[in-house]
Amino acid sequence: MTDRYDAIVVGAGHNGLVCAALLARAGKNVVVLEANDRVGGAAVTREFAHGYSVSACAHLLYQLQPEVRKELGLSPAVAAGDLQTIALAEDGKHVRLAANGVEGVSSEDAEQYRRFRKRMTRFADLLRKHLNRKPPRLGTKSRGDLFSLVRLGLDMRMLGKNEMQEFLRLIGMNIHDEVTERFEHPQLKGAVCLDAVLGTHLGPRSPNTIMTYLYRNAGNHGRMDVPKGGMGSFSEALAHRARSAGVTILTGMRIQRIVVDNGRVTGVETAGGETFSSYTVISNADPKRTMLDLVGARHLETGFARRVRHFRSRGNAAKLHLALDGLPTVAGLVKKDFEQRLVIAGDEHYVERAFNPAKYGKYSPEPVVEMTFPGFRDESLAPAGKHVMSAVVQYAPYGLEGGWSGASKQAFTDVVIGTIARYAPDVASRITASELLTPADIESEFNITGGHWHQGELTLDQFLFVRPFAGASQYAMPLDGLWLCGSGAHPGGGVSGAAGRNAARTILEREKQA
Repeated sequence: MTDRYDAIVVGAGHNGLVCAALLARAGKNVVVLEANDRVGGAAVTREFAHGYSVSACAHLLYQLQPEVRKELGLSPAVAAGDLQTIALAEDGKHVRLAANGVEGVSSEDAEQYRRFRKRMTRFADLLRKHLNRKPPRLGTKSRGDLFSLVRLGLDMRMLGKNEMQEFLRLIGMNIHDEVTERFEHPQLKGAVCLDAVLGTHLGPRSPNTIMTYLYRNAGNHGRMDVPKGGMGSFSEALAHRARSAGVTILTGMRIQRIVVDNGRVTGVETAGGETFSSYTVISNADPKRTMLDLVGARHLETGFARRVRHFRSRGNAAKLHLALDGLPTVAGLVKKDFEQRLVIAGDEHYVERAFNPAKYGKYSPEPVVEMTFPGFRDESLAPAGKHVMSAVVQYAPYGLEGGWSGASKQAFTDVVIGTIARYAPDVASRITASELLTPADIESEFNITGGHWHQGELTLDQFLFVRPFAGASQYAMPLDGLWLCGSGAHPGGGVSGAAGRNAARTILEREKQA
């Protein structure tokens, strides 16, 4: 049996749901086909131990684009909003960072941080404008592309001559040089570096880590929310908006192949043998999975297939979940502090040293860690009086030397717990269950090639005009009717919805021009 639709969206991750909802609102008959048994992609809530649930991959909401929020009428309930970042110190003299201020440092550092945040926020706002637009192609004479380039230039000129020069100077620089020039306090420097490299295969000394810091802040200026019910509740809200617009969402539908006939797509076939027909197929899967696995290299021009293969998408962040019989004890913290975001980043040198082993296929013996305790405010996630800890841990390379086995996973889990125990000595005695998701596990569970949180590295050669790669920066693939709408496309990863919104607008725009 074959069903025909105006558009088929492959994958019910947040970008796929945003794209489907906006197409349906424009009158399209849309179906979303999801391989897993729930919507959300990597933004899901699930149980990892009896009675303990957690946001399985993404666990903070901070990049949702205001345009997406407004157009879909999203107002997610939050268990905790506008979180502080507490950069932990072993002596209990922690540094507390908020969007526009910092505590626990000298008055000079506090003033420097205020100036730094003011400038970075202004630059992030400039970047945000272009994250929410179809990127122009370079080297064409298209009026639309030329206009987009002119608009980018005008937006930069509006910064003023001095600030425009500073933006162009900084955008390719590393965050290490910026923090060492501005700040004195080690925890302040380490926390800023962590925000620049989290989820990437980059260290503070890597070029363009100021760009990744700006990217992180280009949604809600870095303000972080914890959705009530975990990230899965946010994804369910998106699915509700999509269904209300008329979208059909089918789970448990793993796509076996995207059907191609004479250079154009005609639909998809599932692993169960069902076929769905449409001349418009939009993939929320990553570029490699889409083009090499679902389409197949035989349908691609040789040079394009080579660019797909060379797209860098090997993850370097793991996720650790702990079921705890109570909150651990951290010197210098009171109970209410556990509703905030806690980070272990030492200083800028600590973060760089943590990155170094990953260059050679080894995990960090002293990792950087981002921790949240979502059950502190949201009692639905753990039994009464108990808690869950959700931690993003770097660095844990996808291509670990010797591979990720049960033994290597346990060894790294022990390393991470040992690192946390330097600040919370009783944490090990509190653990009743644990789960570690390596990049290999993230690849398997969430169908992301390489287990990379952004579906592909965020570097200047894989960003804006050339994301994911030359010849594919405007969502349309070189097969008639095939599009990308996921994090591997412009602008990149994070739970922002920008890629899904941009793709839907570009598809509708193309139809008007046809």
